[in-house]
Amino acid sequence: MDTLILFEWLDTSALAQISKSSGGLFALIQTVHLASLALLGGMVIATDLRLMNILMRDIPLNLVVASTQRWINYALIAIGLSGIYQMSAVAIKLYHNSFFWSKMAAFSLSILFLYLIKLPLLRQPNLNPWLLKLVAAASLTTWFTVAATGRWIGFS
Repeated sequence: MDTLILFEWLDTSALAQISKSSGGLFALIQTVHLASLALLGGMVIATDLRLMNILMRDIPLNLVVASTQRWINYALIAIGLSGIYQMSAVAIKLYHNSFFWSKMAAFSLSILFLYLIKLPLLRQPNLNPWLLKLVAAASLTTWFTVAATGRWIGFS
């Protein structure tokens, strides 16, 4: 299926009509989106700085990962749902925006890295501290890329 068809459908959907006609609701959903981004960012930074042995050195790594991962999961769900709502208001515009596609690529890469590399790796015993630092640096880089490209969507 052509991606443009999906974006055209979303742009004319009932969800799009609601998002385009209700400024107050759009602002509320955007607030949820931004708060969820802040939650995600905070949890990622806390976990990755613990992996780098910069913060929370006295707390076991597995406890930090378990505690933050629950909130990361909640944040990702809220980001996805609120993002689709916001996207529906300007779907065609986003389809033609290279920063949107860059953000989606970085977002997908970050999620894949988190669930397919980082979390399975952290379940292993006795990991090399340099490997943990490398994983944390890669994680921070991918999520920073998501934030930076997402911010540039508004400028383009």
